Amino acid sequence: MSSSFLSLSRRACRQGVGMIMLNCDRCCYWNLKCPFALGSYRAACSQTALQPRIVLGIETSCDDTGAAVMDEAGRILGESLHSQKEVHLKTGGIIPPVAQRLHKENIHRVIQEALDMSRISPSELSAIATTIKPGLALSLGVGLEYTLKLLKQYNKPFIPIHHMEAHALTVRMIHPVQFPFLVLLVSGGHCLIAVANGISDFLLLGQSLDEAPGDILDKVARRLTLIEHPECTTMSGGQAIEHLAKQGDRMKFNLKSPMGQHFDCNFSFAGLRNQVTQIITKKEKEEDIEKGQILSCVNDIAAAVQHTVASHIAKRTHRAILFCKMNGLLPQNNAALVVSGGVASNQYIRRTLQIVTDATGMALLCPPPKLCTDNGVMIAWNGIEKLREGIGILHNPKGICYEPKAAFGADISGQVKEAAIKLPHLKLKIRE
Repeated sequence: MSSSFLSLSRRACRQGVGMIMLNCDRCCYWNLKCPFALGSYRAACSQTALQPRIVLGIETSCDDTGAAVMDEAGRILGESLHSQKEVHLKTGGIIPPVAQRLHKENIHRVIQEALDMSRISPSELSAIATTIKPGLALSLGVGLEYTLKLLKQYNKPFIPIHHMEAHALTVRMIHPVQFPFLVLLVSGGHCLIAVANGISDFLLLGQSLDEAPGDILDKVARRLTLIEHPECTTMSGGQAIEHLAKQGDRMKFNLKSPMGQHFDCNFSFAGLRNQVTQIITKKEKEEDIEKGQILSCVNDIAAAVQHTVASHIAKRTHRAILFCKMNGLLPQNNAALVVSGGVASNQYIRRTLQIVTDATGMALLCPPPKLCTDNGVMIAWNGIEKLREGIGILHNPKGICYEPKAAFGADISGQVKEAAIKLPHLKLKIRE
């Protein structure tokens, strides 16, 4: 092993660098899947008499109870997740008191399973990271309350996590993405686009002014009663729309694009939902069926809705890319668009965004579907990144509280609006 590589290895261990871009004798970057690099990393840690730091991540922002144990090399040592999906499918949506009760019933088991799988005791943890904002108040409260008990019992540092920041940075577990990069977060509760300049340094270019795309897809699915569709009984609303859209013709219904005359990067989906509701009501009368029965044209409606949502997201993202290029906010070479959040699992939306990134010379990066939805792994990873940088670590969490509504980064959406960038035409034709 060369002295220069050993020096890098020691420095990486001291700083808790793990998977960032470090040159070595045999790898183009620090690749912990490479036996040489991994062995050298461990040897360096041994020589400096330091053990890799370990973080427990806890997630209860909405309707999933998640926990994960991760070391600073980015290895998932143990994880567990309890989904409330089946319960909320039956009730037609998330009922906060129900979500709270289910979190309380499952949080101890989920955390214990993650710890047992990792073979790490709470006393060995370097810190505990927990989502405290934004999200459902009753759900956030369960996670924070349980965390505070653990902190007191084991006297550990606390790393409070912003849920959207965690989604934005999850991709860095998988790809060696360097700052700055553009990030689009699309989920059931949020839709925003921002420049990620650092671990907790974001420039907000635009966000949803009303409802989130995942929420719209779920509401349309409920109005279409897709839970009763024989092909969709176990699917979430968004999954059902995506599934049926593959068999539909989006051209059968002419839906107006949201915010067509607004030259900014904000999103709006409420008007689309109203359009679709009117179409469904009209078709029910034409087919002489009761509300709650399945329309014959359900596949076409699903296809039209999905395409309109995807097109709106793509156009706003296209404008954000052009704004960043005009203002030098992204690297000239190897610039990346990261897409994360639950709706990022929708393959049609991904392919639509791929058209935009291909046209603008950007790389499109998405975490695997498992990591796009809420989970403890992304919280633990965000904790690891903060621990490495030495930021956001509380040794006395007294007075800490959850925040159901929380700002994300520095809002420069006004500057985007002032730029009034008109988009060149891109044909968003997606083949299934």
